[in-house]
Amino acid sequence: MDERIEHARRLCHQAVFGGETDVLPVADRELDAVEADLTLIRGRILHARFLEQRISDERELELFQHASHLYRSLGDGRGEAEAQFWIGIYHQVVQADDDAALPALQRSRELATAAGDDLTLSYALRHLGIAEHKAGRLPAARALLEESTRLRRALAFPDGVAANLVGLGYIAVAEGRPGDARALLDEAAELAASAGAKAVLDAIDEARGAL
Repeated sequence: MDERIEHARRLCHQAVFGGETDVLPVADRELDAVEADLTLIRGRILHARFLEQRISDERELELFQHASHLYRSLGDGRGEAEAQFWIGIYHQVVQADDDAALPALQRSRELATAAGDDLTLSYALRHLGIAEHKAGRLPAARALLEESTRLRRALAFPDGVAANLVGLGYIAVAEGRPGDARALLDEAAELAASAGAKAVLDAIDEARGAL
């Protein structure tokens, strides 16, 4: 059992048998934290199903919004940063609406920076970069993806680095640097293979076909 649930159980016992009802707000906060984590991962499961089936489920956005609200009420900036990121992903990936995604992705970037959460920050930067790329702002897109990649290298996140290198490869092609694109994709393939990242390897094959 999650230790937060067990703690809330003990606090409830204190309130009922010991008359210490002042501990109940603490129990509420413990359970809100559990609910926030559970709600977030349920939303991520729905998103993973979308990636497989390409059938959207509006509950995905509702779950991420609810998680964000709970994290904010708890003063958990790290959790809210992650929830805001997934709100942005819903708009950008499921709804193909970068304009709707940008506020949440930018908020995720701010919160993750303040919380020192480099992993979530790397995700927010990556998808802000994707939005810049789609808008044709290549230097801005490259800068964002390069910063995301730097963070991911420092975090020893090879499959994440490989995914970013694919994006940088597309940018290199758009900027008329096919040689750089090939080098980026070669490194991406090596990293993805070492991490067993089949989906990234498929994306690399697709990018090489575009080259």
